[in-house]
Amino acid sequence: MIKAYLGVDVGSVSTNLVVLNEQGELLAAKYLRTNGRPIQTVQEGIQKLGSEIASQIKIVGCGTTGSARYLSSMIVGADIVKNEITAHAIAACHEFENVHTIIEIGGQDSKIIILRDGVVTDFAMNTVCAAGTGSFLDQQASRLCIPIEDFGGYAAKSTNPVRIAGRCAVFAESDMIHKQQLGYNLEDIVAGLCEALVRNYMNNVGKGKEILAPVIFQGGVAANFGLVQAFNKYLGFDVVVPRHHAVMGAIGAAYLAREAVGMKGRSSFKGFDLEKIDFKTTSFECKGCSNACEVVQFFENKNLVARWGDRCGKWELQVS
Repeated sequence: MIKAYLGVDVGSVSTNLVVLNEQGELLAAKYLRTNGRPIQTVQEGIQKLGSEIASQIKIVGCGTTGSARYLSSMIVGADIVKNEITAHAIAACHEFENVHTIIEIGGQDSKIIILRDGVVTDFAMNTVCAAGTGSFLDQQASRLCIPIEDFGGYAAKSTNPVRIAGRCAVFAESDMIHKQQLGYNLEDIVAGLCEALVRNYMNNVGKGKEILAPVIFQGGVAANFGLVQAFNKYLGFDVVVPRHHAVMGAIGAAYLAREAVGMKGRSSFKGFDLEKIDFKTTSFECKGCSNACEVVQFFENKNLVARWGDRCGKWELQVS
């Protein structure tokens, strides 16, 4: 049996799972749509991984990251829970030497991570403006009746990208429609949309940051060649897209799990048969003070096993 490490990255749009061996080689990966059902999606992903590789490997460590990292950690039995900044930085540093900048764009948020000598020195995130995220291109691709997978191909054919207002997703859409009605061709409009997203990203997330090469472009949106081309044009040099760009957060979580288990000597991973376990969450508003915290309760087979969300820790302590 091969000793391996599981990394789980659950975001608002996608759920990514990877399995690495002790040398850091990728043995298996799953990229699933979360579809607003993180519990069921994690169970499905673990079950699919198990059906493919459970007979060949033994999971000796598990880590979770992403916006649903605490929830997914309770589902799989994680040994470590880390934020996306740490996970993406760890993955990039293992894959590339002397990384200075990480650009990460997901479906609903985007981030920039500045590293010097392998240490994160600065970062910024955008979680409020859709024009700087992958969902912006998804929406415009739908309006243009173009599969998002073909978006980069259209942009690559452009000879004169149209300048489209990219400060706000609503204004960008209005401006795109206006440009269509003026008769601009589809390729130039698509390339203009890619450049608008890059300008939004650089003016918001990247504002005031010292962006030095090598720049690593991570996240599912990095598959869009039009966006890669737009970043190259804006920065004046080529960004690097990792081979496993879509699952780099999960890869980082797996590396972190390897470190965590090395210190504690054992894993809490629950196994691949998670579909047999009934997980459920409920929530309530704490009336203990003016903070009115929304407390989440997590049940496993009807047993309350965790609470989180309270600032003072009162409800969490009652479970432990």
